[in-house]
Amino acid sequence: MHVVGIGIEIFGVFIIVIGIIWSARYIFGQNVESRYDSYKISIGRSLLLGLEVLVAADIVKTIAIELTFVSLGLLAGLVVVRTFLSWTLTLEIEGRWPWQPEREAADRARGR
Repeated sequence: MHVVGIGIEIFGVFIIVIGIIWSARYIFGQNVESRYDSYKISIGRSLLLGLEVLVAADIVKTIAIELTFVSLGLLAGLVVVRTFLSWTLTLEIEGRWPWQPEREAADRARGR
C-alpha cells in the first residue's frame, strides 16, 4: 500500500507540473489583460486538482500503512492546510467562496 500511496502522490505532482506547462499556452494570447487572467485561472485549476489528489494520497498512506494518533493528527493538519489552499484558490479563480452560490445562479434566483 505504501507504493500505491507514493504512486498517487507522484500522479498529483504530475498533474500540477503538466497543468503549469499546459497553462503556458495563455501567455501568447492576443489580449494582454485576458492573458494574465486565463493563465492564472488555468494554473489555479491544475493546483486544485493536484491538491485533491495529494490529499487522497495522504489518506491512503495514513489509513493503510500506519494508523496511529500521531499519523491521524498529521493527516488532519495536512487536510486543513490543503483545504484552506483549495478555498483560497477557488476564491481567486471564481471570485467567490466555494460554499457561495455562483453569481449567475444567484442573479437568476433574484430575477435579474
